[in-house]
Amino acid sequence: MAGQGTPATALLTRRKIAYRTHRYDVPPDAPNYGALVADALGVPPAQVFKSLVTDVDGVLTVAVVPVTGELDLKALAGAVGGKRAALADRAVAERATGYVRGGISPLGQRRALPTVVDVSALAHPTVYVSAGRRGLQVQLAPADLVALTGAVTAPIAAR
Repeated sequence: MAGQGTPATALLTRRKIAYRTHRYDVPPDAPNYGALVADALGVPPAQVFKSLVTDVDGVLTVAVVPVTGELDLKALAGAVGGKRAALADRAVAERATGYVRGGISPLGQRRALPTVVDVSALAHPTVYVSAGRRGLQVQLAPADLVALTGAVTAPIAAR
């Protein structure tokens, strides 16, 4: 499905990766945003993942976790050999990725950031992540997500 016009979908098309885009309409500041996105898409929330830009010991790092849970910052730091992790400032995250909050995709970022995908993604045939625009998700195989981002997988979602 080319023609959606985001760097994420352009990357998927260029690399000839199978994917589908899905539009949804959820206000970006709605409480429980991720669960509402999953509901709008008609898929289990455990299959929908959010991309959080973090700072691990001074290095911007992307954490991809299910919308059903929270990020375990200590586990994230450990997954990349760091000591401390914190969520990055919104403006810093937007500047580094080229995307706006609520539309940050782990794919096609302005500059490739180290990425960690929660290991639970591997339990699904496909996962949903932001396609790089609010209101647009991309569905793809988790192995393709990991390969395209150069991610490591680790249990980084608080359970």
